Amino acid sequence: MIGARGLPWVGMLAITDNAAEAIKSLTANADLPEGGGLRIAATNPDQGLELSLAAQPVEQDTVLSGDGVSVFLEATAAQVLDDMVLDVQPITTAEGNEELRFAIAPQAPEGASEG
Repeated sequence: MIGARGLPWVGMLAITDNAAEAIKSLTANADLPEGGGLRIAATNPDQGLELSLAAQPVEQDTVLSGDGVSVFLEATAAQVLDDMVLDVQPITTAEGNEELRFAIAPQAPEGASEG
């Protein structure tokens, strides 16, 4: 996992290996320049978070990067996502297609077993 457990973003948003791979795939397929990444914003926090691909961070963004993945957090999103984990989960659509969706969950407390 990127972020939580020994990598640079302890206490901030952690990113699972599966989510990191999904972000790498999205940014590669979008033909973003080096340093481009996934931007998470909370323009209207009552309506959830907005995810988009960005060529570079906005000036006030918190930048998380490691293992070839860059995530840009808008200031409010950084507060909302503090001590959370970004993961991807497979879902089946109404049409029967499988796709991946990003999901947010609380980080396990320090010392908690990961099963």
